[in-house]
Amino acid sequence: MVGAGAGMSAAAGFDYGGARFRAHFADFEEKYGFHDMYTGGFYPYETAEERWAFWSRNILLNRYEAGVGRPYADLLRLLEGRDYFVLTTNVDHQFQKAGFDKTRLFYTQGDYGLFQCSGPCGRHTWDNEGQVRAMAAAERDMRVPSYLLPRCPVCGRPAAMNLRADDTFVQDRGWDAAAGRYRDFLVRHRRGRVLYLELGVGYNTPAIIKYPFWQLTAREPQAVYACINAGEAWAPGALGDRAILADGDLASALSVLAGET
Repeated sequence: MVGAGAGMSAAAGFDYGGARFRAHFADFEEKYGFHDMYTGGFYPYETAEERWAFWSRNILLNRYEAGVGRPYADLLRLLEGRDYFVLTTNVDHQFQKAGFDKTRLFYTQGDYGLFQCSGPCGRHTWDNEGQVRAMAAAERDMRVPSYLLPRCPVCGRPAAMNLRADDTFVQDRGWDAAAGRYRDFLVRHRRGRVLYLELGVGYNTPAIIKYPFWQLTAREPQAVYACINAGEAWAPGALGDRAILADGDLASALSVLAGET
C-alpha cells in the first residue's frame, strides 16, 4: 500500500518554488508578490481573466508539458509483480504518465486535468486540455481573453479547477469508483504481511495518508510501516521495529531500491 505526497513530484524536479517558479512565473512574482505556484493558486486576483492566466500557465506546465518524473518510473519498477495500490494527494497525473494501472490509483484531492462547475450544479467534471492550451496560447500581459473563460457546459456558470480547496469540490463517478477500489484493497489485505510505504508525505493533510497508515500498521502485527522523507521521517514509538524510517533524498532512495529488484 503506497501513499505518495508532494515530495514525490518535488523529488522528480517539479518544484513549485525556487528557480523553476521564477523561470515560468517571474512576471507574476513581480506584479503580485507571491513566490511559488502553490500560493499563486490562492491569490485573490481582481478578475477572472487574470486568475485563468495564472492557472492555464500552471496547468500547462505541471500537467501537460512535464515529462515523466524518474522517481515515479523507479517506483513502478519496484512494484512490478506485486499486488499494490496507490493513494496520493498529488494532482499532476504523474502516476498515469509513468504507466501505473489507473485502477490501482486513488488521487483524493482532484486532478489538474479536470474542470468542474463552480456552483457546483452537479457531480460532473470534464477534461480541460483543449481549453487550457487555448487560454495559455492567447494570454497577454497576464490576462486571457474574456471569450476563452471556461464555463460549465450544463448550467453556464464559471468553471473551476477540480481541486479540493473547499466544500464545492466535486467527487465525480470516477472519484467514487477509485475510493471503492481503495477500500476493497484495504479489506482484502486487512490481515497478513502488508507494507505501508509512505513517500514524500508532509503534515499538510496527514489525515489522508500518514495517520491511517500508522493506524493500519498498529492493528496488524505482521504489517510494516516505511517512510522515506527528507527531514520528516517519523513514526509513533508504539510501532517499534515495524517502522522503517529513511530520512533522506527520495529520488536517490527509490533509484537504489529499484536497482535492487
